[in-house]
Amino acid sequence: MAAEAGPRPLRVALTGGIATGKSYCLAKFAALGAATIDADVLAHQAIAPGTAGFDAVRSRFGESVVSVQGGLDHKALARIIFADPDSRRALEAIVHPAVYAAIDRWLRSLGHAGQSRIGIADIPLLYETGREADFDVVIVTSCDPGQQIERLMARSGLTRDEALRRIGAQMPVEEKTRKAGHVIDTSGSFEETDARLLEVWRRLPAGPEGPAS
Repeated sequence: MAAEAGPRPLRVALTGGIATGKSYCLAKFAALGAATIDADVLAHQAIAPGTAGFDAVRSRFGESVVSVQGGLDHKALARIIFADPDSRRALEAIVHPAVYAAIDRWLRSLGHAGQSRIGIADIPLLYETGREADFDVVIVTSCDPGQQIERLMARSGLTRDEALRRIGAQMPVEEKTRKAGHVIDTSGSFEETDARLLEVWRRLPAGPEGPAS
């Protein structure tokens, strides 16, 4: 018997520059009761061994991006795509359709009875892909540019030049914040970020206490 359809969930996109605190905020929203999904996880699944995406990447980029274990060597692939915009666009053309299709299926699944009334998808390249109209609300994370560089270098082991190239491959955070419905500045302490996040949560369409789970 098919599941009973419930109210359409609020569709929220969480985006922002690399290393601006999206994952931290996504986890906090999940703790508040939102259903969440991460586009980066979906992107890795879309090009995992045995998928059409894997075969397409292997065909486009060659054996140099295949690890000895038979999967993709993501570091080797990253070196190529962040050095060559055409290669980056080729990879995005393979990955993005699969990712957005998976997000859409997931959001539709939340409309069944007993599921969360809000779905938040962490999508780093939302504006770059022109898909913001797919969502009811867009939340952008931001931080001081110097912090962004230092955070990215610390977490990824990149040089400063490498970090700047990766940041430069995305739309500037300032432009994203101008487009956003809500902005969470993560430049301060965790407590300050949490306070701003809770303020945004309470402003989402569902009443003063925030969306009910």
